[in-house]
Amino acid sequence: MSGFFNELRIVHEAPGRMRLRGAALSDEALNGVVMESWMESLAEVRGVRLNRPAGSLIVEYSGGATGRDKVVRRLRSFSLPDTSARGDHEEREAEWTPMVTAAMGLAVLPFLNQPARRLLTFLSVGSTLLKGLDTLVNRGIKVEVLDALAVGLATVRDEHYTANITHFLLALGEYLERRTERQSDRLLRRLLRPDPALAWVERDGEVIRIPGDEVRQGEIVVVGVGERVPVDGRVVEGAALVNQAAVTGEDVPVRKEAPRRVISGSVVVEGRIRFQATQVGEDTTSARIARFIQESLDKRPHTQRLAEELADKRVYFSLGTGAAVYALTRNLTRLESVFLVDYSCALKLGTPVAFKSGMYQAAANGVLMKGGDAIEQLAAVDTMVFDKTGTLTHSELIVTDVEVLTEGGCSATELLALVASVEEHANHPVAKAVVEAARERDLEHISHGEIDYLVAHGMNADVRGGHIVIGSRHYLEEHQGIAFTDFEPLIDRLQEEGKTLLYVGNRQGPVGLIALRDTVREEASATLRRLRRLGIERLIMITGDRRQKAQVLADELGLDEVHAEMPPEDKAEVIKGLQAAGRKVAFIGDGVNDGPALATAEVGVAMPRGADIARATADVVLLDDRLGAVADAREVASRTMKLIRANFNLAVGVNTALLGGAVTGALSPVASALLHNGATIGILLNALKGVRLESTDIH
Repeated sequence: MSGFFNELRIVHEAPGRMRLRGAALSDEALNGVVMESWMESLAEVRGVRLNRPAGSLIVEYSGGATGRDKVVRRLRSFSLPDTSARGDHEEREAEWTPMVTAAMGLAVLPFLNQPARRLLTFLSVGSTLLKGLDTLVNRGIKVEVLDALAVGLATVRDEHYTANITHFLLALGEYLERRTERQSDRLLRRLLRPDPALAWVERDGEVIRIPGDEVRQGEIVVVGVGERVPVDGRVVEGAALVNQAAVTGEDVPVRKEAPRRVISGSVVVEGRIRFQATQVGEDTTSARIARFIQESLDKRPHTQRLAEELADKRVYFSLGTGAAVYALTRNLTRLESVFLVDYSCALKLGTPVAFKSGMYQAAANGVLMKGGDAIEQLAAVDTMVFDKTGTLTHSELIVTDVEVLTEGGCSATELLALVASVEEHANHPVAKAVVEAARERDLEHISHGEIDYLVAHGMNADVRGGHIVIGSRHYLEEHQGIAFTDFEPLIDRLQEEGKTLLYVGNRQGPVGLIALRDTVREEASATLRRLRRLGIERLIMITGDRRQKAQVLADELGLDEVHAEMPPEDKAEVIKGLQAAGRKVAFIGDGVNDGPALATAEVGVAMPRGADIARATADVVLLDDRLGAVADAREVASRTMKLIRANFNLAVGVNTALLGGAVTGALSPVASALLHNGATIGILLNALKGVRLESTDIH
């Protein structure tokens, strides 16, 4: 291998698993978290474990020999960042060392004499004492200071069991918090890992295939039928019909030719183009998403900040209570008991762990919450605004009407069979819908001659001694001279209903119309009813469709309000209007033009097939293509906030009772430490357990 991993060697290998060793894996400059995340961004990688002291790396993968080759190439392309960072192993060691030290001290304590017990206790609790001193000097009076006072007081009074038990429980709580946070962060990064498309690039006079994230700016990229556009660029040659549903939400493919712009994530369904790459490397959407996710994970939600502030204020309360008790009783034992009961641990530990557990539970149900703020805001939402295409409806088209325009001509069934027989040679969504409609009706194939077609416009062929022309109105009228002006009322009616029209003609003139529309998601009505049960007061739809069609769908789904014939740039203004009226708004969309609305709303929710920019802008990303995941997200958010409030009240109630026992002398220092820290761990474990959904849609 070359680069940083040129010294690595595979020491053991089994199907789907390899172990590598080398001095590079022990290098202090290697950041284990970065390296593991880099490897896990490859779809074939199932797990990565770095053992720095042993200088070994275990990679589990899928995909057989092909997957193995990709893993090896991924390792070869890894390099150290410009700024080295402390490795993941050191972080983990720093987390569990105090806990293990305290546990070992407790285990050997009964077998030691008094001087040895004193020395062992000082060595064991030293990290807690030093942390308290450092906090006092650099940050002022915080919970770490109270912890150090409690442990230090027990230590100087030779209460070794109390000191070590307290130190162990504090270390255990901190370890559980960090471990849970690290695992949930890794899961979330993995769920939204970049998945760059492969790209055919012209280099040195030949066309080679490389990962899409390795395309250079200015290079010529070639994309054919069925392939995904890997990077943004501008067409320089060729013509193609491009499906941008995953990018813009448009359910009808568009024609792309020079010098039009192509967007990464769209798919070529017909034709072939060469385009020049304009956005690559760190400017790619995948790179921006990765940075956005990491930034969002580092942010602390408002509720967590309030809990930490309250916890810090409670330190003064505990210190003041202890001072008052000692002033009145001169009893150091009571003072020690008071110091060993503080509100801060449960308040500080339980809240962030509950947020992380909520994020994990949401992810398990196909929902990515980008940080605790997303949970907090989604739980407070009272209004949800849905973009129609790709959200309340599927992007797939279905045939709704077959209209014969000539008297004495073929029947509607014969017209559908004829058009489907020709369209089966095309690969765009309209053609697929027509062919599927004919297949569902079990219609026979009609023989025809060679097909001549113009990409993104239409096609024609000889059939049954005549000639048939199929395509857009523009193609039939401008290119073939077949006018449909006599049928304007019918065309207007079908278009008023929001249907896409396929025009059919022959040498004599117009023959027929085939109308298509997108389909409402099967679970849409049930999901909207469930959202109302979960406290959503208003359900609103935004669409570019004509008002009549939009109102029909709104009535069908029981929506409270509909904004029809809406230009993409005006979506955000609708959100602002609702907010001005005092509403807390969530917007659900999936296209590039949804970005401003997603950013304006208190919570932006992006559908799984949405544009990369929509996923980057959104606070919540659905990983499963089901509308029910929106209701799952709302339920997880609401239950997580209820759990946080319940844990908060429990922490305050339990510790107030314990503080009362410590003040009156009813609790000894050992009992105070055990009950307080035991309650803290219980609250932490309750937060770790997280929430469970009572009702979900079928996945």
